[in-house]
Amino acid sequence: MRHTDRYRFVNPPFAAAIALLAASAGVHAGPVLDRIKSKGTLVIAHRESSVPFSYLDADKKPVGYAVDLCLKLAEAVKKKLNLPALKVEYLMVTPQNRIPAIVEGKADMECGSTTNNADRRKQVAFTVPHYITGARYMVRADSPITVLAQFEGKKLVSTKGTTPLKAIETANRDQLLRINILEAPDHAKAVEMVEKGEADGFAMDDVLLYGLIAGRPDPAKLKVVGKFLTIEPLAIMFSKDDADFKKLVDEEMKRLINSREAYKSYERWFAQPIPPKNTALNLPMNYLLKDFWKYPTDQVPN
Repeated sequence: MRHTDRYRFVNPPFAAAIALLAASAGVHAGPVLDRIKSKGTLVIAHRESSVPFSYLDADKKPVGYAVDLCLKLAEAVKKKLNLPALKVEYLMVTPQNRIPAIVEGKADMECGSTTNNADRRKQVAFTVPHYITGARYMVRADSPITVLAQFEGKKLVSTKGTTPLKAIETANRDQLLRINILEAPDHAKAVEMVEKGEADGFAMDDVLLYGLIAGRPDPAKLKVVGKFLTIEPLAIMFSKDDADFKKLVDEEMKRLINSREAYKSYERWFAQPIPPKNTALNLPMNYLLKDFWKYPTDQVPN
């Protein structure tokens, strides 16, 4: 037998093994998909009180519009990786630690009310927005305040680590409004500060304000006022270091929108009664999101 003939029996199985490894690597080539496959779990980061996107129900279970969408995305990952036993685990995050949780690999997706902006894209990636909103103001029902300028000399609170907080700080400085800006650790605390008179208003995405008001013991004591101070495209956040994972998530998010499954999820959380009090927000989809979903993309204005 010639020297080259001897390897004709060895090379085919070896080549097949290499091909199999290469194909397998194509399915989970990046750090996120590799981590999910090796652990058999996908970790969803969620919020405590970002109603109706991501919050805890009466049983302390994570629920909400963004959580629902993330569970659908998890199903797509399960199919892609051929992991029928894939488990979903939850990690509660705050505005301060949500980005580090993704960057450090503690969570695979952050499913809440996080704005996709240029500063954050330096550290993380986002998929197609699931909501487009803007910052407005929650005040007590008897408050005469209707615009930002009327907070001059008064106390305006926002949640630490959020884009609305940065926006009111910039407006306060640029317009010389002399507003006393306060920081709250979370949305729930900011609402309490307004109710107790510790703050004259709470600046946050208006959809979150409506959700928070709906969950209060007496919603009639609070109202939302003012024009949009910002435009906020809210999107699911994940690592920027795994192109395969991003491609999978983006494609599934577009499928959910084009098949109108995402519209059903929207209807469930914005038009129907939601936990914990089975109160409906009665918020129809705004024109910004309707227009954006006509041609869904992860590209948003800076």
